[in-house]
Amino acid sequence: MLKRLILAATLAGIPAAALAHHGWSSYDAEKTLEITAPLSAVSWSNPHGTAKVMHGKQSWDVVLAPVARMEARGLTREMLAPGKSVTLVGYPRRDGAPEMRIERVIAEGKTVELR
Repeated sequence: MLKRLILAATLAGIPAAALAHHGWSSYDAEKTLEITAPLSAVSWSNPHGTAKVMHGKQSWDVVLAPVARMEARGLTREMLAPGKSVTLVGYPRRDGAPEMRIERVIAEGKTVELR
């Protein structure tokens, strides 16, 4: 009986975990968006970094790569500090929400491919 309860609890948690981390299919890879602006907020965290940037009078959520990948490719926390102007190239969400998945960052004259 206890094993069944544990299994049921585990299975019940799987959909919530899957929803917590969105899939890349929610972004439109046919529409490349390029934004050059100062970052208003940055989270240097996993499973991937995030940031915010103003674009078209709207605050956009920015989905970056995992910290280890950004650092391995030469992107540092200092290069993405709040207030620093960067160019972000990526894909907008299909549903029109002001969020984009970043493929490339240009910061301090350096281009970093994230995917």
